[in-house]
Amino acid sequence: MDDLRYPVGDFTPPQSVTTEQRRAWIAEISQTPAKMRAALHGLSHEQLDTPYRPEGWTVRQVVHHVPDSHMNSYIRFKLALTEDRPIIKPYDEAQWAKLPDATSPTGPSLHLLEALHLRWVTLLDAMSEADFARVFVHPELGPRTLDQTVALYEWHGRHHVGHITALRKRMGW
Repeated sequence: MDDLRYPVGDFTPPQSVTTEQRRAWIAEISQTPAKMRAALHGLSHEQLDTPYRPEGWTVRQVVHHVPDSHMNSYIRFKLALTEDRPIIKPYDEAQWAKLPDATSPTGPSLHLLEALHLRWVTLLDAMSEADFARVFVHPELGPRTLDQTVALYEWHGRHHVGHITALRKRMGW
């Protein structure tokens, strides 16, 4: 079950970050929408409504979850860049995945992801070293630097695209 949950491995926060690592993470974030779209190419409605693992979300729920999560992260970046150690609001992603829009067509979420990542990468590319050291505070997880968050969301995109591509491989789609 662990392999199905973490098709690209579990996230390990970096202890330190080099400029080269950060550039690679930002490049991967910029490619997430295209990789998501490619992973979904040609899937039927029934395939979109297939869980990626037993008791897991459907492919459709995963597609809607990624822009939801990345929008929250983008806003956290803006808060951290404009406020001193803001306390962010967590959200219950499992409950969000049960809302009616999580069963809607995937096209709008793919467009949202594309537009969001254009804005997010523009922001990331303009940030200074000092900006990446800025912090927001997660009420449950504690302080997080923007460098740590870039690493997390580089992984997050690959993680969820991996759920879909691993399912396709297992099912022969």
